[in-house]
Amino acid sequence: MIPSDYYVSYVFDCDGVVLDSNKVKTEAFYQTILPYGEAVAQAMVDYHVTNGGVSRYKKFAHFLEQIIPVHSSQQQVPDLEALLQAYANHVREGLLNCAIAPGIELLRQKTPNSRWLIVSGGDQTELRDVFAQRGIAEWFDGGIFGSPDTKDEILAREQAASNILQPALFLGDSKYDYQAASAAGLDFVFLSDWSEVEGWENWAYEKAIKNYFSINNFGQYL
Repeated sequence: MIPSDYYVSYVFDCDGVVLDSNKVKTEAFYQTILPYGEAVAQAMVDYHVTNGGVSRYKKFAHFLEQIIPVHSSQQQVPDLEALLQAYANHVREGLLNCAIAPGIELLRQKTPNSRWLIVSGGDQTELRDVFAQRGIAEWFDGGIFGSPDTKDEILAREQAASNILQPALFLGDSKYDYQAASAAGLDFVFLSDWSEVEGWENWAYEKAIKNYFSINNFGQYL
């Protein structure tokens, strides 16, 4: 059991942790790239899933630099801004309608003196708008942060500003979440229920990573 007042700061990834939105993002990548061919779209999805937690800006940059030159013979190269806008259009409705993690409101009630933050690979402006519309922005009194800044940049900045204080815990669902948390000196918990990490059990075992099924499951141990 973890004392409910042990962690001063809680840092949450969004997709697959607070919102059941991993599949929303995966489908949005596929639909955005599909006009350039099914093989290209699938290659983009494969890259996206393998690099969970990385921002859309870096993923589309990789697409333009590495994927489309290899997988497509089309002469016209898509525009980055057009890709980002098309992706955002596909994502928005899904974010507004997907499930919110069961048990998260109870966890907030159990940790009234802890500061909560979102540190996501999702677009920061989009996240803040979605969280406000869904009535959950107020839970994250430390702020809602996302791309184009990376998680590493956000964590370093917020620690320097004393917005993240130790002891701190990062709850994530991707290998990048673990890497970013470890680099920043935060404790880490992996949540498996909505994660798209294949073979996560072996990875978590090899790295000795604490893991729980969901926020609801984690909260039962406080």
